[in-house]
Amino acid sequence: MTVQSVLAKTTLCRTSALGGRWYQCDDCDRLTKRHNSCGDRHCPQCSGGKRQTFSDRASKLILDGVDYYQVVFTLPDVISTMALANREEIAELLFHSAWKALKKTVETEQQYELAALMVLHTWNQKLDAHWHVHALVPGAGPSLVDGSWTESKAPAAAGYDDDRKYLVDAINLRRSFRKIAVAHLQRLRKNGKLQLDGSVEYLRCDEAWDTMIDQIESKEWVSYIEPPPTESSSGEHVVRYLTRYLTGGPISDHRIIAADDQEVTFWAREGYTTGGESIQVPLTLSTAEFICRWCLHIQPNQLTKTRQFGGWSSTKAVAYQQRCLASLSAVDGAEARMAVMAAVEEAEAELETEPELCCEHCGSESVRLTHEYPKRSWSVILGRDSECSPGWYRESQKLDDIRFWDDAMGEGFSEWYEWYLKSGIESARESPGLDAMTETTAETGMQQLMLF
Repeated sequence: MTVQSVLAKTTLCRTSALGGRWYQCDDCDRLTKRHNSCGDRHCPQCSGGKRQTFSDRASKLILDGVDYYQVVFTLPDVISTMALANREEIAELLFHSAWKALKKTVETEQQYELAALMVLHTWNQKLDAHWHVHALVPGAGPSLVDGSWTESKAPAAAGYDDDRKYLVDAINLRRSFRKIAVAHLQRLRKNGKLQLDGSVEYLRCDEAWDTMIDQIESKEWVSYIEPPPTESSSGEHVVRYLTRYLTGGPISDHRIIAADDQEVTFWAREGYTTGGESIQVPLTLSTAEFICRWCLHIQPNQLTKTRQFGGWSSTKAVAYQQRCLASLSAVDGAEARMAVMAAVEEAEAELETEPELCCEHCGSESVRLTHEYPKRSWSVILGRDSECSPGWYRESQKLDDIRFWDDAMGEGFSEWYEWYLKSGIESARESPGLDAMTETTAETGMQQLMLF
């Protein structure tokens, strides 16, 4: 029902079913209608406010003069497939395995207190299941030894150029990630917290499971570190990238080339190298297949797609930022607090803003509110008898009812039950002397019986 509900909400987004406001133009006297949005986090048209909030919060973590890295951790295909039936469990595995690997590697190699901001993505350019996280990680922090400001540096014996940006050894990082993730996966299965159905049903067999574990342990997992692309790059560049993909689903409108009832053609990146190649090719899917792939990335409401760890976690962020500012100031006397405020103001200036309201007919900005229709609750909009909900959604609800009653009471029961409800209410309405209150009580009783 989660998938159906999301599709119904996005179908109704910015339509009259959700209410809205009417504005009248003082110049041409015509009406401009602005309908309410659905507000669902999967909707490509919505969540601008959420993106702004995320960007604002993330930008406040950025310090001037500090290099920030984007680190990407990707799960193997077989675990991404498992995630379709175990979304919360695999998301937890991915987030915490990535953080533990980062923390362990940075503390071992660089010896400073780490912080990280992570965003979950579950797709690739072809909209297949491809679970990975993008992490924003500072290349410096307070020393674990004495609290002094410590920047990440390549080991002298490795022969790296002193000017080269370096966080940690990428091979050590990905192998640590693999080890921690596999151990977490083993615990999930041992504790009976994995549903293994569909294409991974064969993994219920212990022998098949052990073979799969051996295979993924023998391969190098995909995790890579992206340093600042240029000397002038800052953490805001990574923040803007993460913000762009925070909400709105796995594909944006500008990637869609053509779409009709039969097919959808869109741009997709081709290549299997780390990070993908910058070659865009058109990909055509049937409309049904396109919708199916899009729906793979609808997440349950309780799954949090952005998380902060270490020094940036909610309980530590204020104290961590203060330590960073104090350590930075001690190093070069920089006015770090002013730099932070400047970074925040710059980020806020670049945020998407709502366009000025103007008449859609003549372009005049002289418009005034004349009517306002409040948005009703979703329980009313998507109710079983609501004429506002999409026809396919009402039909799906009816089919769900039929399946429920036929499974519970035997095949064919739903037809009798539907007749019983209909004839019972009609008989009550036709009864002489039945007032409106009695009629309402009869309908309420029938509805309660349906809930039973």
